[in-house]
Amino acid sequence: MKRGNIRTRRVMDAMLSVPRHLFVTGILQEDAYDDRPLPIHGGQTISAPHMVAEMCEAAGLGPGMRVLEIGSGSGYHSAVISRLVDPGHVFTTEVVPVLATSARRNLVEAGITNVTVLESDGSMGLKEQSPYDRIMVTCASPGIPDPLVKQLKPGGMLIIPVGDRMLQTLTVVTKDARGKITREQRMGCVFVPMLGRYGFR
Repeated sequence: MKRGNIRTRRVMDAMLSVPRHLFVTGILQEDAYDDRPLPIHGGQTISAPHMVAEMCEAAGLGPGMRVLEIGSGSGYHSAVISRLVDPGHVFTTEVVPVLATSARRNLVEAGITNVTVLESDGSMGLKEQSPYDRIMVTCASPGIPDPLVKQLKPGGMLIIPVGDRMLQTLTVVTKDARGKITREQRMGCVFVPMLGRYGFR
């Protein structure tokens, strides 16, 4: 793992507490602790540990927060977030049915109890559980979906990779107490494309 992506002890402890091999399938389990993305079901990937760390650091996650994650994948990122917000709660959406099922199973096996996995179009957010302190998007988006911004609490933050299918910029969107939106571009990244209404066509 790249040391520069972990800047706080809390993020380090959270990542060390989650057994990544439980979220990687088959023979790839022997590569689970390599700092690189790995393929999972449905043609998707589990993010490299350094990118998970970067997103968690950027979000400034803290105990008691209510978080929405877009793109459950195998459940690994949700598990790390859950450690950082405990006793808060993580709602995570996944549009690929086999992945939603896999994420639920993996989280149970890892002993994670404060994550709810839902099969839905995450590009629309999850209005019924909003508002959120943080929204974390783990797939590439062509823009910033308006529903996600609307579902943030005042003072909330949205972490989202924005760009085209080949290259994105990790972007931090902040909503202040008056509802004003600011954007900050952090770093280049590559994620699988977002599916759904606000995703790639």
